[in-house]
Amino acid sequence: MNDPEQASHESDPPASPPPAAPARNADQPGWERVTLERLAFAALNEQKAARRWSLFFRLSWLLLFVVAAWVLLHRGTSGADKSTPHTAVVEIKGEIASGADASAELIVAAMRSAFEDEATQALVLLINSPGGSPVQAGIVNDEIMRLKAKYKKPVYAVVEESCASAAYYIAVAADKIFVDKASIVGSIGVLMDGFGFTGLMDKLGIERRLMTAGVNKGFLDPYSPQTETQRAYAQAMLDQIHKQFIDAVKNGRGKRLKQTPETFSGLFWSGEQAVTLGLADDFGNLDFVAREVVKAEDLVDYTVRDNVAERLAKRFGAAMGAAAVHALQSTPTMR
Repeated sequence: MNDPEQASHESDPPASPPPAAPARNADQPGWERVTLERLAFAALNEQKAARRWSLFFRLSWLLLFVVAAWVLLHRGTSGADKSTPHTAVVEIKGEIASGADASAELIVAAMRSAFEDEATQALVLLINSPGGSPVQAGIVNDEIMRLKAKYKKPVYAVVEESCASAAYYIAVAADKIFVDKASIVGSIGVLMDGFGFTGLMDKLGIERRLMTAGVNKGFLDPYSPQTETQRAYAQAMLDQIHKQFIDAVKNGRGKRLKQTPETFSGLFWSGEQAVTLGLADDFGNLDFVAREVVKAEDLVDYTVRDNVAERLAKRFGAAMGAAAVHALQSTPTMR
């Protein structure tokens, strides 16, 4: 006999599948939001990918820059061994100023290292500079004299394109100065430059409101008139610094200098003229001096250069300092 319960189950109709989720289409509410969300996420992903690639390329360029800078900063004039007799080289290039590559601090440090090396036969100052600070040049000039007397080693100046003003102030401390026939040499003078806008301000009806404590505190202000007393004071100061420069040239060049009325006028001359006037001694480049004068062809570069990290730190510090000055512009200062 058949089981009544089993027969009951066999007679039941088959179960229908669960209802499928309704498909979204343009006729159903909310489809716009879903579409916009998908587009927004797609755009966001594209932006993330673009930022990743941008960061990758920036890091690649930064790495390339660091490697190139490292190679340049560690590249000497020659790969000569410091333990063997050699000619020491210190470069003086660009503006001579505090904080620059050609600052007294860096030049003096390099010269001391060169003189202290027992294998150094002579020091060559490789100069290519239009000049700069008389203070920085005076410091270097004095140190050259001191080091020559202490270590009894000769110092030669080799001029490339230019050795003018403060650069020549340094060069005259050398035992001999070598130039190219087309080098620019001289410019034995001192200047203080600036602008005056008082006439223009009068025409435009602009009033300058400058408050000072001290009658001469603002006499270099370009928006204020300059009195004859102030002009005479500035000229006397320039004349005094000029005399210091002249004394350094006469002391360094001695009887070799063929002085004319134009010698200390601020004029500059070609290398060929400089040799004729006794401002320089002979023609020659770095290799010639090392080979024929020093008799030590191997060159070792003692030039002190800031590394990349130090330069970035200095720039960051300068930027922070500029921001601080800007914030304090409206407050009284003592400078």
